[in-house]
Formats: sequence, C-alpha cells, structure tokens
Amino acid sequence: LFDFMNGFHDAANAIATVVSTGVLQPQAAVAMAALFNFIAVFVFQLKVATTVGKGTIDPMVVDHYVVFGALVGAIFWNLLTWYYGIPSSSSHALIGGLVGAAVAKAGTGSLISAGLIKTISFIVLSPLLGFVFGSIMMVLVSWLFVRSTPRRVDKWFRRMQLVSASMYSLGHGGNDAQKTMGIIWMLLIAAGYSTAKDPLPWWVIISCYCAISLGTLFGGWRIVKTMGQKITKLKPVGGFCAETGGAITLFLATALGIPVSTTHTITGAIVGVGSSRKMSAVRWGVAGNIVWAWVLTIPASAFVAAIAWWIGTKIL
Repeated sequence: LFDFMNGFHDAANAIATVVSTGVLQPQAAVAMAALFNFIAVFVFQLKVATTVGKGTIDPMVVDHYVVFGALVGAIFWNLLTWYYGIPSSSSHALIGGLVGAAVAKAGTGSLISAGLIKTISFIVLSPLLGFVFGSIMMVLVSWLFVRSTPRRVDKWFRRMQLVSASMYSLGHGGNDAQKTMGIIWMLLIAAGYSTAKDPLPWWVIISCYCAISLGTLFGGWRIVKTMGQKITKLKPVGGFCAETGGAITLFLATALGIPVSTTHTITGAIVGVGSSRKMSAVRWGVAGNIVWAWVLTIPASAFVAAIAWWIGTKIL
C-alpha cells in the first residue's frame, strides 16, 4: 500500500512538466511513466534497498510493530500532502516513520547515525543538485539554440521532452521502489525468513516495482498542478532541462545507494530552470510553502508512526 501511494503521490514528479507543457495528454504521460518505473528493475542495482533495509535503524529493534508504525506514519503524511497538493517526499516520510517507531520502542540508541546523516543531508543536497543541473542545462541549451527561432526550438524540445521524462521516470522507479524493498527486507530478517547476508528475494523486487508502477498509473493530479505551473511557467525546452537535470541527480544518487527525494530533486530543477531566465519567473511564495512541508515531513511522520506503534502493540 505504501509503495502504491508512493507512485500515486510522486507521479507528478515525472509527468508534471510533460503534461503542463502540452507535450503529452495526462493518460499517455502516466502510462509512459509507469512503464519506465518498472523498466528500472533491469537497470539499477539494489544499493538503495540496502541503505534503507540495513542502514537507518538497528535491525535488532525491527519487528512487525515497528514496520507497521513506520508505514502508517508515512502513508498518513502522503495522504495529507496529496490532499493539499503539496509535493513532499515519500522517501523522507518513510525514513521519519522508521525513526518514530524505532525511538518509541527502544529510544534514540536504536538509530544508526551514519545512514540517517547520509539521508538527511540529501534533504538539502538533492534540490541543490537538481537546481544546479537544471540551471546548467537551461544555459547550455540557450547557448546552443541562440540562433534558432522559438517555433523551431519548441518543435525540437516537444520531442526531446519525451526522452527526458522517460529518463526521469526511470530514475524515480530505480530510487523509490527500492525504499519499500528495504522495509520488506527488514521484516523478512526480523521474522527469521532471511538473514542479513541473504540476497533480496525476487518476488519482493518484482512486487515492489509493480506496486509503484500501478500507483504512478493512477497519478495524483492535485500535485501535478503545483509542480507543472504554480512554481514557474514552463515551456517544452524548460521541461526538458528540468527533467534532464533531475534525472542526472537521481542516477548519481541511486548508483551511490542514497535514498533521495525525487520530489525535492525535480522541484529544485524546476526552480533552477525558472531562475536561470530571471529570478522573478519563480513564484517564491509557493516554493517557500513546499520547503516548509519538507522540513516538517520527518518529524510529522515520526510522530504519527510513534502513535501507530503504540496502538499496534496494544491492539494488534
């Protein structure tokens, strides 16, 4: 359910620019995004799943109550932010849920600081990298096509945006589906069905990629509007640059095994594209509200997860 919600909530990350620029109809865009979410199973190694499954909280603390609390906290935050059309991070909601449930059970000593610091640092780094790569792409493209007519540029980048949106969807599937794999891996080890040295079973990998792809297929349209038009007005060339900058960031993070926020990444890239034209092209008030949601994601999901853990131990 969380993995489905992750795809549903984060569909906007991959398709907002391609829909808002009119390159694809919404139904075609989500179908393409869902397909490339699944194709990621054949492209990326399971480094992110390893970080989430073994690198955030002490495996000795994990039981079905902790996992239940973590997932309830993450799902709650995803539903709340989807309802209000706020592009927040499913990844950090999940990390916050794990932290809240683990601390509720065993205190702060149950946290693995190295893994958490790596993840939390990318709350700042992933939008910055998206911003930098998005800006660089926009400047490069502007120089390369400086002598072209606007009509010709628009025609070319309507086609190129199909490639960039596909690559971003590939990166989204590769990074985000693995986070749920890490959670299931935790539970399998805690229940004695697997050991920390065993490889992740194939049924877990396939089912997680299927779930996130199905979630993307149903798409959370409230967030598409925020991402596609409220932050800055995008044309096909801007959409291409934002998606390409975001995809580069995701590919790098997934290769390094870092569970980054696809939401933070694409938002940073969109802001980078807008501000490379002029700073006033970005609606900084909207961007500021999004950042506040990012700041609150981990503590809010951790708080709900702690309550869910307590309810789980008393009722379940």
